[in-house]
Amino acid sequence: MRQLALGISPPPEPTLDNFVPGANTELLARLRELAGGRPAESIVYLWGEAGSGRSHLLAGTARAANRPLTVADDVDRLDDAAQVMLFNRINEARESGGAVLAAGNAPPAQLAVREDLRSRLGWGLAYQVKPLTDAERAVFLSMEAARRGIRLADDVVWYLLARVRRDLSSLGAILDFLDRVSLEQQRRVTLPLVREALKRLGE
Repeated sequence: MRQLALGISPPPEPTLDNFVPGANTELLARLRELAGGRPAESIVYLWGEAGSGRSHLLAGTARAANRPLTVADDVDRLDDAAQVMLFNRINEARESGGAVLAAGNAPPAQLAVREDLRSRLGWGLAYQVKPLTDAERAVFLSMEAARRGIRLADDVVWYLLARVRRDLSSLGAILDFLDRVSLEQQRRVTLPLVREALKRLGE
């Protein structure tokens, strides 16, 4: 059997509409308000573990914004000059009615950044981006598979969740790969096919 090139297609552009909210419904509502120019607070800071969707939310909010919006991802990695620039943008937003949306790997008080920036990021709203539960990831997998015309049995869903990266981009990429293998072999996406496909990825 010939080796199948992975060639996974890129995921769709991140938007607020294609973010799976899970326990982040309130956060998503605040970001829609921020993008629409009617926020309760002009400074919003997000934090959460890798793969929780922070960058997706920043990109989606920036794409939906109809007002000047400064967006800063991974603030914990900014150099001194970039930290000063973000500090100034927060001050300007407060004075001129702009908005700042930032994200990092920890709550504002625990960020390894300049003290003055840490203080400014704590001025506004701070939200932890909560990861999806296993049950919510299972629903996402089933729905994304159905959108691609694939029916996944429950045993396949849970097999995948136990063996592949569980962030949504990776789960979507795995579905694309399984779809290609299924078409190439003229077989449905069943547990035996999934086992073979994952083994092939590990070769």
